[in-house]
Amino acid sequence: MLRLKILASSIPVILAAAFARGEWLPADQPCISIGATSVQLATAPWQAQSHVAFTDDPSRATVRVQIVDTPDSADLVIADDADSVADGSCGATAATLMIGISPEASAAGPVVYLSRDADADYRIYVRSKTVTPRDAAALIVGASGQHARMAAAAL
Repeated sequence: MLRLKILASSIPVILAAAFARGEWLPADQPCISIGATSVQLATAPWQAQSHVAFTDDPSRATVRVQIVDTPDSADLVIADDADSVADGSCGATAATLMIGISPEASAAGPVVYLSRDADADYRIYVRSKTVTPRDAAALIVGASGQHARMAAAAL
């Protein structure tokens, strides 16, 4: 009977551990490498060190990202075939910056306006079954914010 009580009491702890990680099974998250650092989308909001938000109102945006039709004109190109698997070249390390996408804008994080308009800070080209233009925009804006913080700290 004591063994059954111990087993029953350990089930909530196991479930809490699974939820604390943010997922049941590991899933590949969009990620880009920049030198020795990588920037990856977080699987859960509490994992993110930095957040970006999106808006449909260009006047509220702090960063504009244009979706372009050719890879040659893009700052970030994400293209994959239907059944490709990530090669692990962008694995999470201690230096990985985790980016979260917030449902609402905050004063601390960038607010992204994603469009096809030519007046943009960044240009992205995305042809992927797993990565959306919104994911790519969050990665490039999060990566640029990381470099700005690193440059300011070096001064």
